[in-house]
Amino acid sequence: MEALAKTLEASTLNISVSIEQELSEISDENELKEFLFEMGMESTGLEKLIKTGYDLLGLCTYFTSGPKETRAWTITNSTFAPEAAGKIHTDFKKGFIRAETVSYSDFISAGGWLKAKELGNVRSEGKDYLVNDGDIMNFLFSS
Repeated sequence: MEALAKTLEASTLNISVSIEQELSEISDENELKEFLFEMGMESTGLEKLIKTGYDLLGLCTYFTSGPKETRAWTITNSTFAPEAAGKIHTDFKKGFIRAETVSYSDFISAGGWLKAKELGNVRSEGKDYLVNDGDIMNFLFSS
């Protein structure tokens, strides 16, 4: 199969179904990390499959996070902020003012919006901002 993929200038992804089955039965995060480490794996096969699929399709993910929920939104790479806002609701795109934006790593290390703002990690981005994979965004819009 790999030889055929090479002739087609395509990539392959090897996944062990038995290992994935074992991984799916582990509910404890620390135990999962330990199992992956013991197997010499950085991530699960499912995670690799999703990442590879997103890359092939030119997709990325941004997040919205509030007191009640955090949501992931899939967009194409090189999407401008107003179009990304429109994925949530068309009114967000129409009335787009700006997007408060913080990277995923800064958001997680700060422990949320308030601390990220205190640390100066939240940026104000306009209509010409290209959304990055993993951005956490809060859209400001007029109705």
